[in-house]
Amino acid sequence: MIRILLADDHPLTRAGLVAWIKNEPDFELVAEAGDGESAWRAMSELKPDVALLDIEMPNGSGIEITERATKAKLPVRIVMLTAYRAQQYVMASLRAGASGFVLKTAPFDQLSAAVRSASEGRLYLDASVSFAGGFAEPEELSSREREVLLCTARGMTGHRVASKLSITERTVQAHLASVYNKLGAKNKTEAILIALKRGIIFLDQLQIDEEEE
Repeated sequence: MIRILLADDHPLTRAGLVAWIKNEPDFELVAEAGDGESAWRAMSELKPDVALLDIEMPNGSGIEITERATKAKLPVRIVMLTAYRAQQYVMASLRAGASGFVLKTAPFDQLSAAVRSASEGRLYLDASVSFAGGFAEPEELSSREREVLLCTARGMTGHRVASKLSITERTVQAHLASVYNKLGAKNKTEAILIALKRGIIFLDQLQIDEEEE
């Protein structure tokens, strides 16, 4: 059984999700919460396999709670369930340590797939959020391109990337341009999401080392 914590501050939304969870034969609802602090307490005490968190909640957003869980090294996979499709929310969630990002408008079978993927340690991204028109099979990135992309995914500026890799900022931009072209990405965020989806870079690599902060 996949033990699930559900946190959403809208009672009607939460009731619908509770019914869905209870209808899945391999899901077990261990707790539900209506705000961030309650979600954090339940997560800390019960240590569910998967936590479904709304991004916007009182007393702590889903992203804040995810960051706390990541720093505390809690053995829980987190899936963001939200009405916001903007890519900055996706990246903020992934950098915080989330394993999935699904829109509230998604059908229940997609939510089920997200929970099961997260429980198995795999990334799940709502396709309608991540990519506007899908993407072709990407070309292979060079080791340097992969390094530049990973540093960028960690939120490092072009100047910091150049300093870390002992190259110029112009070279950093040239590598990123090549990455966008190879992955068929329109911008930095889409390139990162494609790379995550394809396993070119991985979620656990997004955390910045203390010496890099």
